[in-house]
Amino acid sequence: MDRKWHFLGLGFVLGMTALCASFVGGMYFQHKDAKRRLQEIIQKDPYAYYVGPKIYEVFCFFENQANADHRMSQIMKYGFPGLDDLRLYSDFVLSYDRRNRVAHWVCEHLQLDNIHSNRGGRGRNPYQPDMSVPSNFRSELTDYRRSGFDRGHLAAAGNHHLQQNHCQDTFFLTNIAPQIGQGFNRGAWNNLERYVRNLVQRFGSVYVCTGPLYKPKQRSGGKLAVEYEMIGQNMVAVPTHFFKVIMVESTLQLGKPYMEGYVLPNAAIPDNLPLRSFLCDIREIEHYAGLKFFDGLRRSAIFGSNYPSESQVFREFG
Repeated sequence: MDRKWHFLGLGFVLGMTALCASFVGGMYFQHKDAKRRLQEIIQKDPYAYYVGPKIYEVFCFFENQANADHRMSQIMKYGFPGLDDLRLYSDFVLSYDRRNRVAHWVCEHLQLDNIHSNRGGRGRNPYQPDMSVPSNFRSELTDYRRSGFDRGHLAAAGNHHLQQNHCQDTFFLTNIAPQIGQGFNRGAWNNLERYVRNLVQRFGSVYVCTGPLYKPKQRSGGKLAVEYEMIGQNMVAVPTHFFKVIMVESTLQLGKPYMEGYVLPNAAIPDNLPLRSFLCDIREIEHYAGLKFFDGLRRSAIFGSNYPSESQVFREFG
């Protein structure tokens, strides 16, 4: 009798194990499709937004957290500029500014594979809001429509060709900011992005931190005030300037890294102005942005971190 119950118990356990394995296997293969469907529902039904996070917790069981942690450690190898609302995407990391509806900063680690155009391409990737951002802090496509501004990338789409989803992630509106089109986004800013990719081709490993600035202006009477435009019902802030801080790893075994920073006004910039006109003291960028770039490196260990004796950028391009 005991043996009978033993075999019955063993059969029950094996049956339940098989059932659980079948359930888990089914969830594993269907969770990506389910996440996509949930995103579609959330866009149509506001109530689903509040239920969504609990469902995503279940989905996260199947995500490869180890790979995600490894990728973040690669990108942020030299430290975080700030720690507000950190968000890891497939190939870049950003800190989101809920008040202004744009990023505080976006960090990338670029190598040759990232910029090969024969891999994942820009194609027809649509701009899209990031539904993981609460709706009252989120920018929407309607905010940019007929605003007079381009949807300007912070992490450039051309920097992320290794996989298609890497490029797709750059089109989330968390990685986008309002930029003047002709003369800036389609001019000097584009030239700066190409310059970064040229550095990748020459040196192989480049770290980039990009973000907005809101420069104060001097009013009559000598007082300073920060003034900037906002667009759309969600009041997306229009930065007065944009920065890009670049750190190039040396190809020599004991070589020092090289760092330089650029600040460009969010305005139509004449074509005849060279990029070197916008080199800026990195300490000045840190002062205005409230950030600390590549803090994991001692500044004395950096070769040529462009600390000019007098920075002209903010004064000349206000």
